[in-house]
Amino acid sequence: MSKFTDKLFSSIKEKGKKMEAEMSFFEHLEALRWHLIRAAAAILTFAILAFAFFDDIFHGVITAPIRTDFWTYRMMCSMGNTLHRSFSFVNPNDFCVKSIAFHFINTELAGQFNLQLNTSIMIGVILGIPYILFEIWRFIRPALLDKERKAASGFVFYASFLFTLGVLFGYYVITPLSVRFFAGYTVSKDIENIFSIDGFISSESWLTLLAGLVFQLPIVVYILSSLGILTPKFMREKRRYAIIIVLLLAAIITPSPDALTMMVVAMPLYLLFEFSIFISAMVQRRKNKSE
Repeated sequence: MSKFTDKLFSSIKEKGKKMEAEMSFFEHLEALRWHLIRAAAAILTFAILAFAFFDDIFHGVITAPIRTDFWTYRMMCSMGNTLHRSFSFVNPNDFCVKSIAFHFINTELAGQFNLQLNTSIMIGVILGIPYILFEIWRFIRPALLDKERKAASGFVFYASFLFTLGVLFGYYVITPLSVRFFAGYTVSKDIENIFSIDGFISSESWLTLLAGLVFQLPIVVYILSSLGILTPKFMREKRRYAIIIVLLLAAIITPSPDALTMMVVAMPLYLLFEFSIFISAMVQRRKNKSE
């Protein structure tokens, strides 16, 4: 009888532990649901604001890279003049953008409305990334130890800062260089370049967003180095391969045959890799010191 009672009580305890674990799991799901709801609400808020002020955004931001007075083109022209004063063989006209033959076309009945709606949502996603990172941090923070929480306390700030740098790099460097090249590229004089407005905004948005994500490399390296998966020694040994990958990425991003244009894109990406090595070395020194 006592064996039966002990077995009964032990089974009840195990069942209670399972129920407690299940409740904890569902509580985590509930917390995650509210984090997702708040992140979606932030994206929706930014999207509504973008939709309301779309006219100013469209002319002042979205289509700005197709105008010759864009900041990047003015800086390129100034750089050409500076190089010409130092090196007489440099032609400043090769750097100055005199005109951009860019014509938009809409071929669908509801195309312009869908354009405004989809673009507003994309703007909401881009502007909402810092808040999404904040919600991710709030979700994982309770599961971290005090030491881990202190080490990752600046996650939201640094990730948002790097993402903003990447977005600016994509908007002010990659997008205008791509526009300059493709607007003037023709297979035959019989073919006129008339670009779909949907295609242009889609390309501009994805180039900008992907650049922001690429600039998260130091954060990824920091996490992998903290887990012991990545070391600065390994990254230094693979530096030559990283250079080749960076040059290939620059060639894909800027299909212009101009080597100087490709280097303008490749140099920041390579500096980002070197900064990631520094981050990995910093993590390694901190781990050695704690040991």
